[in-house]
Amino acid sequence: MSKAASEKLDLYQVVTNRIIHLIEQGVAPWRNPIAGQELSLPNNLNSGRSYRGVNVFLLAMKAWEEGYRSPWWLTFKQAKERGGKVRRGEKSTLVIFWKQYVTKDRATGEEITVPVLRYFRVFNTEQCEGMSVPEESLAERPQVEALPACQTIVDGFPLPPTIHYGGSQAFYRPTEDLVSVPELSSFSSTKEGYATLFHELAHATGHSTRLDRGLDRKLRPFGSPDYSREELIAEMTAAFLCAESGITPATIENQAAYLQGWLKKLKAESRLVIVAAGSAQRAADWVLGRNTDK
Repeated sequence: MSKAASEKLDLYQVVTNRIIHLIEQGVAPWRNPIAGQELSLPNNLNSGRSYRGVNVFLLAMKAWEEGYRSPWWLTFKQAKERGGKVRRGEKSTLVIFWKQYVTKDRATGEEITVPVLRYFRVFNTEQCEGMSVPEESLAERPQVEALPACQTIVDGFPLPPTIHYGGSQAFYRPTEDLVSVPELSSFSSTKEGYATLFHELAHATGHSTRLDRGLDRKLRPFGSPDYSREELIAEMTAAFLCAESGITPATIENQAAYLQGWLKKLKAESRLVIVAAGSAQRAADWVLGRNTDK
């Protein structure tokens, strides 16, 4: 049963604490394991729908930690309805969603719709017993031919930015709507090149002609909260796109410094990871042409 976020549980802090714990173990949840497709991306067994946003990272990392090979998750009630049960002692995993509520504006008295964060708890089917699970559901996600799949994503970007290959730096220049990356052949691997390109394409979704995160209107000084949020959005979007194409993200040269940097930022802003993951999901959907509505 879902719980209202108005209860004492601070969902932003609960999710952030989970991410912080993983980072303290030396793991960036948005880089491992979803991009390498060590496991299938998580789905709900009853609806067949894929989990989205930060839930992808929460469930994928839980499966990776526990060694679950099944991509399917369901609630305690759903397991019971399917004639099974959750094994005694098994611990659930929290997933979140936004519920739209109609209320009245205190100032004007007009009806408005406001999003409220809610949660429920799910179990992997490998935590259950006495329940029929389709055999094919335990199979790994079909592998794709990685590099052609990467290029297909790049080529399929709706109303794309200009992409320039060359030079020694990767960046997105909002004022020109320009993505620039070194020649893919200059990276240590072509996969690393595409992972970098995905990161910069993620920034491009923030242009005012796309999802309008204000990149071409507002300066984001290095190290500022806005800069950090945009970088995390790009990191998570790249992870989604890498997972879609079946490649592992580029190696971080200084993993320890990278993780410590995010650890500091997440401890300072509990809302950062949930907000960024939601924006990253929308960015990935845009690049993939699945939803180009602002």
